[in-house]
Amino acid sequence: MPNHSEFFVYLSKHIIIENNTLHIDQLKSSFNKIDKITIQDLFDFYNQFEDSIKRTTIDWRIHQLTEKGILHRISRGVYSVSEREVEKFEPEVSQSLKQLSRMVLKKFPFIDVCLWSTRWLNEFMLHQPGKFYTILEVENDAMEAVFYELSAKRKDVFLNPSEEIMNKYVINAKEPILIIKLVTEAPTTKVGSVKTSTLEKILVDIQCEPAVYATFQGAEMNNIYQNAFEKYHLNEVGMLRYAKRRGRKEKIKTLIGSLEK
Repeated sequence: MPNHSEFFVYLSKHIIIENNTLHIDQLKSSFNKIDKITIQDLFDFYNQFEDSIKRTTIDWRIHQLTEKGILHRISRGVYSVSEREVEKFEPEVSQSLKQLSRMVLKKFPFIDVCLWSTRWLNEFMLHQPGKFYTILEVENDAMEAVFYELSAKRKDVFLNPSEEIMNKYVINAKEPILIIKLVTEAPTTKVGSVKTSTLEKILVDIQCEPAVYATFQGAEMNNIYQNAFEKYHLNEVGMLRYAKRRGRKEKIKTLIGSLEK
């Protein structure tokens, strides 16, 4: 086990090597007055220090710099060294979502829930779906109790629906509510009194549950990711942390990386 002195020597060497590779000080100095930095700009910058640098190396350095908060993604393939004001994703919480939230929390005041609508993905899609679902995510131990409570009051409530149930029943329901397990430490937010999902969480969820979110798969998934990253500032580090909890970190990482191509 190294002592404190050895650890700080190691840490200092690591920082020096990292700075010598990423050239962070020179990067900030070169681009601090430039609003938009393209991948070609970064390629030209690093080519000063290393002849014939590979695109894969540039991609990896962009990943390192964004994780460190040195670079900030402002649109597809475009970055800045200073964090800029960008539009924040603020979904419109309908009256029906507010009413559902009140109904659930009145009966189950101590459980953790998260409510959102698949309608919110419309702005990112090329083909607009004709059917929307209300997603009610509930902590695991309370799922059945919430299901029985809601299904006694209204129709079209489905508990953790399988692909078969989705295709047979949910697709024909008028205003379906899908009760799904809420993953612990999921990135949620509040809009007024309603606890809801962040856009980062939604993007991960639709990739992780293809049976539930069949409408958003394939080429439409790429449209959603590309348009979401172009329009809004997203917490990529937090998004990948959540994806790891769902066992999809590498898949999501690859999908995000493909947006730069």
